[in-house]
Amino acid sequence: MGDARELGVDKELGSMTAKPIRAKLSTTVAPENYRYLTAMVNSGQASSVAEAVDRVVRRVRRIENRRRLEQATAAYFESLSPQAVAEENEMASDLSAAVNGMDFDREP
Repeated sequence: MGDARELGVDKELGSMTAKPIRAKLSTTVAPENYRYLTAMVNSGQASSVAEAVDRVVRRVRRIENRRRLEQATAAYFESLSPQAVAEENEMASDLSAAVNGMDFDREP
């Protein structure tokens, strides 16, 4: 997923540059959360507290998206007829054999 970018002017060089579009957020957090975010910066996992917040939010959103997909998938299969379940199971078996060994979290 690429960053949204806007054109900005580098005042020293007088040239156009691409920079991420950022929304201003001013807030307070619990001390333990601030320590966690600054630890991410200190360990090199993020270049700033803002980037650490972005990374944590991205991780939580990914978890929530997977949970919603899991719930939707379960609801779909619960609504199927026995014949449709048998067909789905056959397709799943074929697909499983075809993708054996692939790591979908590492695929582009």
